[in-house]
Amino acid sequence: MEKFITLESKAIPLPIENIDTDQIIPARFLKATNKIGFGANLFRDWRFDENNNPISTFSLNNPIYSGSILVAGDNFGCGSSREHAAWALADYGFKVVVSSYFADIFKGNALNNGILPIQVSPNFLKTLLNAIELNPDTVILIDLENQNIELLATNEKESFEIDAYKKICLLNGYDDIDFLISNKDKIEKFEQTRTY
Repeated sequence: MEKFITLESKAIPLPIENIDTDQIIPARFLKATNKIGFGANLFRDWRFDENNNPISTFSLNNPIYSGSILVAGDNFGCGSSREHAAWALADYGFKVVVSSYFADIFKGNALNNGILPIQVSPNFLKTLLNAIELNPDTVILIDLENQNIELLATNEKESFEIDAYKKICLLNGYDDIDFLISNKDKIEKFEQTRTY
């Protein structure tokens, strides 16, 4: 995984509540077992009509919006536990998803795939969505080390929580195996002190 320390990016708004994993990546696209190519079908039934034409009113199809941050409504990632939802978001190019609530399983899957789910207060979420709607060029700064999310134009910011272990992994670009390897010397030293 890539290291994640800070990110400065525009954002794509998706002010819809209760977005479940079947809406993020419909079940009919879950046949593949590797992570490549899922981004093409991210929000497939919202992005395309029955003739596979892009739906221009959907924010991911609107050329005024861009960036690697998705700002979504409350309760993002509910429903089934499919990891493919995180794969699709990452493959599309999102590095951060912001919401006022995440389903726990989705949050874990996102973190395991290098996506930072940032849970903010409902009021700050409204502030972000309003800012993006008023100005699609709005830039958001994510500072993982200090656990802050900030609207650069107004300096409005809020802190966010993250599991300490997952924070270490993201900051260093580690998956679980990389983390264990990074502690190899400590593990070997500990094993030498053990008596069997």
